[in-house]
Amino acid sequence: MIVEVVPYDPSWVSEYEQEKNRLVEALDDVIVGIHHIGSTSVKGLSAKPVIDIIIESDSLEKLDAVSSQFEDLGYEVMGEFGIMGRRYYRKGRGRRSHQIHAFRVGDPNIHRHIAFRDYLAAHPEIMREYQELKRRLVKTCNNDIDAYCKGKDSFIKHHEAKATRWLSTHSLK
Repeated sequence: MIVEVVPYDPSWVSEYEQEKNRLVEALDDVIVGIHHIGSTSVKGLSAKPVIDIIIESDSLEKLDAVSSQFEDLGYEVMGEFGIMGRRYYRKGRGRRSHQIHAFRVGDPNIHRHIAFRDYLAAHPEIMREYQELKRRLVKTCNNDIDAYCKGKDSFIKHHEAKATRWLSTHSLK
């Protein structure tokens, strides 16, 4: 996999909307909520050009039962893929275009992803720090996605904690 970070592309919003519509049309019975997350969801933020999506479902078993429908939409079904309680799907084997993280409604992973997205959008200085970190890492990771992700890990964990507190107080207003 080539690890690249490209400047923000406004078409990512419409790419997400198109994929969301395909998913909802094919999987309406299992989708309770669907959200654009990750760097492509933050206006102005450079990103790996992969559309990240979170699906909320009332049942992981229902998600497992429709694996073939995900495959029909071009997704590789990956199971939990390292995160308990998640169902992970990726699209575009040679050049990934989309990835889905599906959780049961109420899973804390949903909240942390949305909080981080909204926090970056509301704090441009943090967004710029994150962008610069990603640009530095992509130059040194030698297309090793694990090294790239590990390099972002402490920044993300630090700011996710701030983001979840911020969103809790921000959403009360």
